[in-house]
Amino acid sequence: MIDYIIVGQGLCGTFMSWNLIKAGKKVLVIDESKPFSASKVASGVINPVTGRRIVRTWEIEKLMPFAVQAYKDLGNELGTTLIRQCNILDFHSTPQMKLAFEERLPEEQEYLRIPENSDQWWNYFHPAFGVGEIDPCWLIDLHAMLEGWRKKLIALHALLNERFELQDCEIGSDQVCYKGIRAAKIIFCDGTAGFENPYFHLLPYARNKGQAIFASIPDLPPNHIYKQGISVVPWKKDLFWIGSTYEWNFTHLNPDTAFREKVEIQLKRWLKLPYTIVDHQASERPANMERRPFVGLHPVHGAVGLLNGMGTKGCSLSPYFAAAFTAYLLQGTPIHPLADVQRFRKILSR
Repeated sequence: MIDYIIVGQGLCGTFMSWNLIKAGKKVLVIDESKPFSASKVASGVINPVTGRRIVRTWEIEKLMPFAVQAYKDLGNELGTTLIRQCNILDFHSTPQMKLAFEERLPEEQEYLRIPENSDQWWNYFHPAFGVGEIDPCWLIDLHAMLEGWRKKLIALHALLNERFELQDCEIGSDQVCYKGIRAAKIIFCDGTAGFENPYFHLLPYARNKGQAIFASIPDLPPNHIYKQGISVVPWKKDLFWIGSTYEWNFTHLNPDTAFREKVEIQLKRWLKLPYTIVDHQASERPANMERRPFVGLHPVHGAVGLLNGMGTKGCSLSPYFAAAFTAYLLQGTPIHPLADVQRFRKILSR
């Protein structure tokens, strides 16, 4: 018998299994590798502020330093660097956007500033209404993290590379059994598959489609993230991730020609450098209407747990709440009440 079965090896499943294995627990991760999961297509950016009003993201004072250290520690274990500081240069597209940034400066000096030698960026971009800097921001090498941890799980004989089917799982009051493998608990970290999970499908999930363009821009320095309507994020070598959309109403998960055309129009207007589009990808995010994660054990079925609903903030939320869930499981430490799935006790008890 093992301690925990974990379904999914995206951001949530990776950090959940890493924390439990560090704590000496025997874990089995069940995950069918897919090329276009939300974690694999995400930009990997941690940004402390958000929106047109440039306000701090929820609990960022705790989440960001915790996440930075977690990525460093996991990278050390995998023998690679997973995180680096990569500040956002926010190019103001209108006088109103410039004014909004400048009005926030005195109130948010911890994260906002005017970059030094701003004029240097007009060698790469057409000047509009100036540029501000968000500092610090962080960039995660998600591909190296997910692939590196997957290899580690394989070496530990802790991975089943297959599609999880709930019909193959027997769930009792104090243990579960999957194809003859018994465990004390099963934890679902399965992203958008959670929309259909009968134990948690009543949660306020919100389907959200994101698209990204991958372009080669050899002459653009890879030491910043560039933003003006779209974000241009260093990816690999001279490749940049460009996106993303946040589509709440959609009929398919294929890349849309309209998005690619929009990106090309923006790049031609904004960027002075030559570029070549090499790929266009789309995926569905495990977002939710509350924009707060789902963390904890089912209020009725105590052998069933959930770590999901991270939406667009997965890179900052997943490390913290995987650790928080682990602390709850092992020491009974309370989970943040705005993240604890027990806040939906009435709904999930139906």
